[in-house]
Amino acid sequence: MLKLSGEVLMGELPYGIDARVVKSIAIEIKDIASLGIQVAVVIGGGNIFRGLEASARGMDRATADYIGMLATVMNALTVQDALEKEGVYTRVVSAIEMKELAEPYIRRRAVRHLEKGRVVIFAAGTGNPYFTTDTAASLRAMEIHADVILKGTKVDGVYDRDPMKEAGAAKYDELTYIEVLKKGLKVMDTTAVSLCMDNSLPIIIFNVKERGNIARILRGEKVGTIVRVQQ
Repeated sequence: MLKLSGEVLMGELPYGIDARVVKSIAIEIKDIASLGIQVAVVIGGGNIFRGLEASARGMDRATADYIGMLATVMNALTVQDALEKEGVYTRVVSAIEMKELAEPYIRRRAVRHLEKGRVVIFAAGTGNPYFTTDTAASLRAMEIHADVILKGTKVDGVYDRDPMKEAGAAKYDELTYIEVLKKGLKVMDTTAVSLCMDNSLPIIIFNVKERGNIARILRGEKVGTIVRVQQ
């Protein structure tokens, strides 16, 4: 399961989607899919709309979250288009029914797509307000029996402080779920981390902007920060 934040798709733009970044990510996904690895993707919508921010400005939280879900569909269709231009068969599967654009989410159908070698992009989060796309990635990963969640970010792992703002921030090579929760580290939201902990699903946080990182992780190289059960 590859989890991408919407912000990653912005590249250096202040808003929206950078087509060059999307193409680069599509090539990365193509490379691993060509190895026979089943790939599922969940993409956030923060590059277009952030429900929490809109809620803080007075919009009803449920309404704001539903709008955010629609933003994830826009991102999913964009990545699908880029993948298909690279010759990769894909399916966008939405938790909110919109049959003209995407298939409705049916677990067995999604698993069958993966078995046929198609990249499955899960859109619209869980279909419920108050749940993030991090939680959606964790939930869908459990449902399709994924081996790992790869969370692509703009930094090369998890730090004790924000490395973009504070010099001397220390990077963690490995963490347990409990350490993430106790330290309040911004890996994924607490619901997502707890779900992964309950089901012993490892999470690897890495810099998706560095070409070849996904393939390196799948080859067993040490990239980013891994969160798992205490070894």
